[in-house]
Amino acid sequence: MIPKEDYIEAIKNNGGLLTAAADALNVTRKAVYDAAKRHPEVQQAIEDARDRTTDMAESKLAQKIAEGDNTAIIFYLKTQGKKRGYVERQEVTGAEGGELTVRVVREDE
Repeated sequence: MIPKEDYIEAIKNNGGLLTAAADALNVTRKAVYDAAKRHPEVQQAIEDARDRTTDMAESKLAQKIAEGDNTAIIFYLKTQGKKRGYVERQEVTGAEGGELTVRVVREDE
């Protein structure tokens, strides 16, 4: 049985990539998932490593935006600027995301 500390270290060393962590430990990917189910600290290590990677990606995206990279700018606006209307399609829903009720009124009625 591999100690949870070894799982945590492998997860940290591999940026939260579970296949790479499993390979480093010479176990299956499922074994890493099972360890995360058994040990909340292992699950937390996965979440922390993935958060660090997301932070790094956001930092790189911000750099590209500052450099004037049009693709990065468009991506950012499509994903983070939705409230300001930067969307390719709009979804309309009823109250609190529920179904939308449409009533058709004809002039001859």
